[in-house]
Amino acid sequence: MTRWAAEAAGPLLDAPTGASGTVIALRRGAERVFIAEGRSAHHGGEPVDADTRFEIGSLTKVLTALLFAELVARGEVSHDDPVSRFLPPAATPRPRGAAMTLLHLATHTSGLPRLPPGLLTAGPARLLTNPYAGFSHHDLLRAVGRTRPRFEPGSRLAYSNFGVGLLGHLLVHAVDAHDDAHETCGYEDLLAARVLHPLGLHHTDCRADLPQATGHWHGRPRPAWQIPGLPAAGAARSSGRDMLRLLDALIDPAAAARPSLRAGLFDVIRARLVAPRGTRRLALIWNIQPRPGHDLYHHSGATRGFTSFAGFSPQTGVALVALTNATPTLNGRFIQRAYDALRSLAQETARETDPEASRGIR
Repeated sequence: MTRWAAEAAGPLLDAPTGASGTVIALRRGAERVFIAEGRSAHHGGEPVDADTRFEIGSLTKVLTALLFAELVARGEVSHDDPVSRFLPPAATPRPRGAAMTLLHLATHTSGLPRLPPGLLTAGPARLLTNPYAGFSHHDLLRAVGRTRPRFEPGSRLAYSNFGVGLLGHLLVHAVDAHDDAHETCGYEDLLAARVLHPLGLHHTDCRADLPQATGHWHGRPRPAWQIPGLPAAGAARSSGRDMLRLLDALIDPAAAARPSLRAGLFDVIRARLVAPRGTRRLALIWNIQPRPGHDLYHHSGATRGFTSFAGFSPQTGVALVALTNATPTLNGRFIQRAYDALRSLAQETARETDPEASRGIR
């Protein structure tokens, strides 16, 4: 293992609490390194490797954002389409000022709450295992119709699983309505056809019935995560190799063979807004932290038994994926160490390639 990879991965391998396996995927320029430690379960699991499937939770949202951008490139939807275009009147959010658009959903500026009303009462017995499992697509539409945005869309930033889950539902509806000859499909099928298969992400899907690492909560095994009503917000499983391949495509969008996907890759990483009280920016779902001479794009995810992180720097050609099969700790140590490793790796690479730019000198 090269020195730079060992230094980046070392603190991460020590960070998970209660996990049985961790996979780290790293890129620096043309180099790719995969580091796997442990097994897929504490008892009877197989050794984890670069292709082991982990639940990635909210990292699903970056896939949904790319799907949205790909549909925009095809002309099937636009950023400014109001959500009401794709919903029956009874399932349209009650207005508060400006119309709510698809772009609002993809930038967490819709005004929708973090979770849809009724979700936690749909399956109280599952709160420690599968809190979303009893919440269906029909429940989603009912929740949308009885929700009034907490603020005027576009006026504030507030993270919303509800909003991105709704976005996925609307994208499927838009494609079904756009092409009468198109066989009706769900979010998982549309994501696979437009994003996963074209990028060669062969170990990424939303299926809970395929082999994957076992999640752990305080050292105890958890059942496979199910989120039928909001799959676009957190249902995906992926591997270290697949997630690094996705980051490769985001670092070099021009290499994508399909024109609509190429345009979507460029669109999804374009900064859309600046977060209040700081320098952080937001693209479509991706967080952007400007650094001297380069930017850091990052997002994290979690389920009841897994923690995940993905980040990259387009200017330095650096990327890092970290996956482990334990629920996040309260101090967020695994995610913080992953971000710190990405930041250090990008800073070191920027310093080597352009010392003046890395110090903010122009």
